[in-house]
Amino acid sequence: MPELPDLEVYICCLRERIVGQPLEGTRIKSPFLLRSVDPPLADIQGLVVENIERLGKRIVLAFTGDLFAIVHLMIAGRFRWAKRGTKPPGRIGLAAFDFPNGTLLLTEASKKKRASLHLARGKNSVAQHDRGGIEVLSSSIAHFRAQLRCENHTLKRSLTDPRLFSGIGNAYSDEILHAARMSPIRQTSKMSDEEVARLHTATVTTLQHWTSTLLRHFEGRFPGSGDITAFREDFSVHGRYGKPCPACGDPVQRIRYAENETNYCATCQTDGRLLADRSLSRLLKADWPRSLDEMDEHISQKRQAEPK
Repeated sequence: MPELPDLEVYICCLRERIVGQPLEGTRIKSPFLLRSVDPPLADIQGLVVENIERLGKRIVLAFTGDLFAIVHLMIAGRFRWAKRGTKPPGRIGLAAFDFPNGTLLLTEASKKKRASLHLARGKNSVAQHDRGGIEVLSSSIAHFRAQLRCENHTLKRSLTDPRLFSGIGNAYSDEILHAARMSPIRQTSKMSDEEVARLHTATVTTLQHWTSTLLRHFEGRFPGSGDITAFREDFSVHGRYGKPCPACGDPVQRIRYAENETNYCATCQTDGRLLADRSLSRLLKADWPRSLDEMDEHISQKRQAEPK
């Protein structure tokens, strides 16, 4: 799912192309995309885009007449910029928005159509889509601390909870926790003020670094369909299971659950202790290695037992 740095790239690229431009036509291909009925889609035809903003993980297009289009890309939704009149592509095309200088395409490379478009009249209606999480980049340490401690969860869950923090998901939470040298399963209620301050710093610096990095990377061009991704070569741990941690060189570990996985470095974040993967630990039970040394020994014994 596109997170804060990725969405800021889209917003920057969209502002350059469609702010000040009238929406000349809208072609909705997927019946699952439009989730609201009032105001009707026809009401934004011909209106000028005045601004584009981010609301959590949603992108909000503000039109003249106090009308708004709110897009949530979910996991597989992406924008493309194309020549005016371009049709939405094949099975993944959801919609096309025509402007005088080009067409904004909305796609979703998934069988599960989760991306959504809502229309709203007035800022109060837009606010109903706000999950309530704070913007860490503009928040104080005190505000950050209050959000973190208002409920007792693991750090991973708290950072990715849109009711607590805005714009952070699975990928950047892994990078933040690695930068902070903290375990993803540490309970927020057990954190000291010093640890909270360290986490706040890691959150701000990680989001700022990747936002500025991606903005430089896409300067002058609109991201392609595969450019906005949760897996980047320069990430420290996310999506890098088994690869060396850039800080210590030990292999990156993972916890898998449902459709997601958490990546971390045992040496840097958990004092060398391996966190139990729910499915594998249930399978291996007492044989589940508790440290990197135990894992190395387990692998060594397995190799020795293999027939020559």
